[in-house]
Amino acid sequence: MKIAVLGASGKGGSEIAKEAASRGHEVLGLSRHPENIPAADGITAKECDAENAEALAEAIRGVDAVISALHFNVTAEHLLGAVKAAGVPRLLVMGGAASLKNADGVRLYDSPEFPENIKPFVIGGIHFLDSLREEQEVDWTFFSPAMLIFVGERQGPGSFRLGTDQLVVDDNGESKISYADYAIAMIDELEAHNHSRSRFTVGY
Repeated sequence: MKIAVLGASGKGGSEIAKEAASRGHEVLGLSRHPENIPAADGITAKECDAENAEALAEAIRGVDAVISALHFNVTAEHLLGAVKAAGVPRLLVMGGAASLKNADGVRLYDSPEFPENIKPFVIGGIHFLDSLREEQEVDWTFFSPAMLIFVGERQGPGSFRLGTDQLVVDDNGESKISYADYAIAMIDELEAHNHSRSRFTVGY
């Protein structure tokens, strides 16, 4: 499969690009800093400013799917517009955890424990998901990480569990996943296509 990874120089995007390439996919890594995109067989690095919709559409034209690991200052409307203009049928998004629900069914963002100082930084992800849920044309998937996503070892398949709208926690009540293992689950979804037009999540 030929895919474009947006934000391929970042912590999440770089792991996603490496995981996809390791499985034989043809990866176009896009970033404003292509020199920071992993150098590996199967990855082609290209400079692209995702905030320029026309340039983005031109860059992704011809791929089978787009995986976005961008910050949410690039809105869903902007990204969907570029994807549609390029004629790309699928969009997978590295989402945020704030829109997930806790064990009581309360959205994390709305829970008393959620830090007020973090809210301005995560509300964009919530708006992004809300916009995707109104989308009828592009086949989208929003993949929320665990509450803590970190640079760490690739433990591999079988080390993590998937969920839908509820935060995945371990026996100690912690919710975490490494970027490397998150990338495994993202490319699993790319290949298996189990969460069309829906959100899912992951955690150890």
